[in-house]
Amino acid sequence: MFKFWGDGSDFSKELIRNIVVRSTENFNWTFIFILAVVFYVYWSEIHKKRYEVVFAGLALYGVHWLYEIANAIIAKITGYPLWAVSNESTTFILLIGVCWELSMMFSLAGIISFKMLPEDRNKRYFAKGKFKGISCKLVGAIEMALLFALFESFLAGTSNHSFIWVYKWWGVIPVFFTTYIPFFLASNYVPDMDPKKRKIFLIVEWGLVALLLAILIPLGII
Repeated sequence: MFKFWGDGSDFSKELIRNIVVRSTENFNWTFIFILAVVFYVYWSEIHKKRYEVVFAGLALYGVHWLYEIANAIIAKITGYPLWAVSNESTTFILLIGVCWELSMMFSLAGIISFKMLPEDRNKRYFAKGKFKGISCKLVGAIEMALLFALFESFLAGTSNHSFIWVYKWWGVIPVFFTTYIPFFLASNYVPDMDPKKRKIFLIVEWGLVALLLAILIPLGII
């Protein structure tokens, strides 16, 4: 059921070669429903003026897109991405490593992580004597990263190949450290940044995402 590492098999490579990005062959109405749910969540937070929650969601989602763009570039250069999603597992593939359902989930993941933090976000665990303890934001990021890495392991082992890992050195451990920890660090720390620095971070992050997509998709690179 769980798969912890890529196997480098010809079968996995063939699955990658069969992926059709942005094909509407499997498209259905769940696409619209999921989009409506995401809009509802964001506008509910905006209506309640809980802007820090919105910042958390946007911070993680922007990092997610930068990672997916990088993964698609890796696929173009080497022939295979670090991770991919199969045609059979989704209604629409955005880039080789991310489908619509997965991307919309990540648009909410930062909000979920931020809301799971203690009410006092300055709280520190294991503080004793001169040791100042560990920030609840860091602990929360590690916990969420572990949960997501394990769930990705489950997806990689599904019969419809929801997640495909090719490289033998890529799996749960590198996903945990290099991907999910940065995701949740963004959602947990960015909302409490100095307002000016937070604004710069989000503008640069999303500006870079928009620029890369606008250039690389028409060129056929991603």
